[in-house]
Amino acid sequence: MTLIAIEEHWNTPEIAAALKALPATHRDESVAFNEMGDNLRRLEATGSDRIAAMDSQGIDMQIMSLVPPATQALAGSEALSLSRLANDAAADAVRRHPSRFRAMSTLPMSAPAAVVEELERAAGLGFVGAMVYGRTGDVPLDAPCYEELFEAAAALGQPVFIHPQIAPPVVRQAVYSGFDPMTELGLATFGWGWHLEAALAALRLIVRGTFDRYPELQIVLGHWGELLLFWQDRVDSLSRIASLERKVSDYIRSNIHITNSGMLNSTLLRHALEATTIDRLLFSTDYPFHQPTRAAVDGFLAELPDDEAREKFTHRNARNLFIESA
Repeated sequence: MTLIAIEEHWNTPEIAAALKALPATHRDESVAFNEMGDNLRRLEATGSDRIAAMDSQGIDMQIMSLVPPATQALAGSEALSLSRLANDAAADAVRRHPSRFRAMSTLPMSAPAAVVEELERAAGLGFVGAMVYGRTGDVPLDAPCYEELFEAAAALGQPVFIHPQIAPPVVRQAVYSGFDPMTELGLATFGWGWHLEAALAALRLIVRGTFDRYPELQIVLGHWGELLLFWQDRVDSLSRIASLERKVSDYIRSNIHITNSGMLNSTLLRHALEATTIDRLLFSTDYPFHQPTRAAVDGFLAELPDDEAREKFTHRNARNLFIESA
């Protein structure tokens, strides 16, 4: 059975260096995870080493995306030049291995006036979507300066993946402090904070009426929906207050796709199948941060209810959303 993994990260040495050079007040401390173990080597490999890792897991194709925080933590001019550099490098990797790779574009979100142009350029190079984060500095993803991004993404059929990011310093100090530095970082990132940030960004887009204006727009959330699937009864109450055309849960089922991000958890799978539909679910490993064995992947896929569901989850949904619409 064909297996397409849609949240698989990579990086460039130039972006890694630029992020490390940021002053402490602007630094994203989650960059430390990119250097743990052999992550740095794996992130910068876009050829035979990456393909060997895919083969060991039984993955036929990766849809690559730049590792967080990508260029979104950088100032406008630097973000633009390094986004273009990254997109050119990813396009080259896809050209070299067209049967194994596709890519999501990196956008210079701190240079809003350049975002749509780079999205369009990347789409012309064959990119199948874009990965962004819920906030650029203090500017949320639903701010008016990004309105044209969603208009263009909808028109181009480019899905937008909202990846988690670390909370702003003021929130970290108020909510995640009081422990040793590594525990604080874990609470603010993979343990909790990352996922609230991504869910909130998606929820703000819904409440802002983005999907009423652009009903064809498709968003992707990782980690089984970043907690949003679990809270639909409550968030539906926002629909009337925000004067939305539909319930929030309706937008989740029509405009948001969900990937597992390497979390091979059958309980979460069953919940996702009840909270949304199998047509909205996508497979990913969150490479290189999760590296499940082929046996673990096969065992998890066996938990899907039938062969049709397995085909949709492993490759058909990804082809429909990313590849055949590109």
